[in-house]
Amino acid sequence: MSTTHQRTTTPTAKMASRNDTLIRAFVLVALVCAARAGKDAEKKETAASGDGGSFDITKLGASGDGKTDSTKALHEAWASACAGTGKQTILIPKGDYLTGAINFTGPCKGDITIQVDGNLLASTDLSQFKANWIEIMRVDNLVITGKGKLDGQGPSVWSKNACAKKYDCKILPNTLVLDFCNNAVVSGITLLNAKFFHMNIFQCKGVTVQDVTVTAPGDSPNTDGIHMGDSSKVTIAGTNIGVGDDCISIGPGTSGVNITGVTCGPGHGISIGSLGRYKDEKDVTDINVKDCVLKKTTNGVRIKSYEDAASVLTASKIHYENVQMDDVANPIIIDMKYCPNKICTSNGGSKVTVKDVTFKNITGTSSTPEAVSLLCSDKTPCTGVTMADVKVEYKGTNNKTMAVCTNAKGTATGTLKELACF
Repeated sequence: MSTTHQRTTTPTAKMASRNDTLIRAFVLVALVCAARAGKDAEKKETAASGDGGSFDITKLGASGDGKTDSTKALHEAWASACAGTGKQTILIPKGDYLTGAINFTGPCKGDITIQVDGNLLASTDLSQFKANWIEIMRVDNLVITGKGKLDGQGPSVWSKNACAKKYDCKILPNTLVLDFCNNAVVSGITLLNAKFFHMNIFQCKGVTVQDVTVTAPGDSPNTDGIHMGDSSKVTIAGTNIGVGDDCISIGPGTSGVNITGVTCGPGHGISIGSLGRYKDEKDVTDINVKDCVLKKTTNGVRIKSYEDAASVLTASKIHYENVQMDDVANPIIIDMKYCPNKICTSNGGSKVTVKDVTFKNITGTSSTPEAVSLLCSDKTPCTGVTMADVKVEYKGTNNKTMAVCTNAKGTATGTLKELACF
């Protein structure tokens, strides 16, 4: 008969054995978690600094329900994209994304594309904005493209715009602002119902706006389509703009602008100026507007400067060609006595010079008898004005088509006799 020896374990030994097992299990779990965390961190680091990347804002917490604030997700996407090298993409998928102020600041390590397939909606709470809605600063090689919309939701705040009454009014947020950007392209998107300007280009070089739609009601206040200032080499092509102010406004310090294939209306037309409102403004030169259509606008092609200008500057080398007017109130106008809302003085001492301006093949109809108005300063007359093949006729029946010209010097060829100022 064999004897079996059984190993007996005391309660103390059992407890020690169990503790050893727990410790080993805990250490194993900790090692696994640490490994996973390391891999996640490595992935995030790679995403943030790798050569090429894509950042879908819905994967960063954005909700396309039109109600949830998605500002944080957009800023996280920008931080990662701006830190990455190569081509980086921020994806805004289909949906409606509500946001407050968005500030995308560079310089960035790579080239960034913002793919707008959905719609961004600006908050209607003005306390969320210190200045603008979407402001992109110091970024080179930027692309903003897609079929989505930037909806400023302006109707909710337009009643708070007091700029028609006060010279130093509070400015509401602009929709899309490019500051100090070089080689930027904006294409395909729609800018809708801005609280103030739809797009503002400031101190940029090499900006192309193509196949863009800008739209707001004709009576919406200060909703300029595209404004630019202190910028060079700006191209606007194949774009439709209908707003409550200037479709395109070209401010001081701007040069090398090409505007082609633009349809404007409603709105205040394609304007240079206002010039001379502030001190130290710089010249405007080399502006070309070609193959454009203006429909039922309050102005056609316009140059405007303050009669009591605070700066000495010159607007020159300005060329308008193949522009069709359709029932436009002031088809061709140079207004060196511009004084909106009586916020300036009329002393006739303009410091702005307008010279070398060509109007070529400007045709269509005017909704007022004065199809041409060249209202220049007596102290600094407009010089070098060329009118070639200008044939715009008053649409009405009670008055004849006419031109009103003061202190303008130039030549006219192939132009309607009633419009030849020289």
